[in-house]
Amino acid sequence: MAKDITGYVKLQVKGGAANPAPPIGPALGSKGINIMEFCKQFNGRTQDKAGKILPVLITVYSDKSFDFIIKTPPAAAQLLEAAKIAKGSDQSNRNKMGNVSWEQIKTIAEDKMPDLNCFSIESAMSMIAGTARSMGLMVTGTSPL
Repeated sequence: MAKDITGYVKLQVKGGAANPAPPIGPALGSKGINIMEFCKQFNGRTQDKAGKILPVLITVYSDKSFDFIIKTPPAAAQLLEAAKIAKGSDQSNRNKMGNVSWEQIKTIAEDKMPDLNCFSIESAMSMIAGTARSMGLMVTGTSPL
């Protein structure tokens, strides 16, 4: 018999660095989840992605057990890493902070493809390029689209 789902918790946690301190502890404690068990499992599954921000979707069941799905890092974080800047522009239409190439955008789009709601790599690249523009990054090179 299937377990009853009582809720979901969405968090963004650095890989290999989950601990019971806020924001993880209070978010999981309010749902009755064993916080230390989640931290152990999460850190074990994300040792190879240490330091990267990883979105995680936790499914909470009626018997206080849980499952979680680790998604790929956010496109914005990957773009900041590719452009080698600390943060995006506060006025993206006026102040450009850096450059990314179409090759970098293609790499990010291929990585994010399972989490995006598109079917082709071209549409994924278009979405990532739009995120880059909204962050104040210039997309350089000739567009393959």
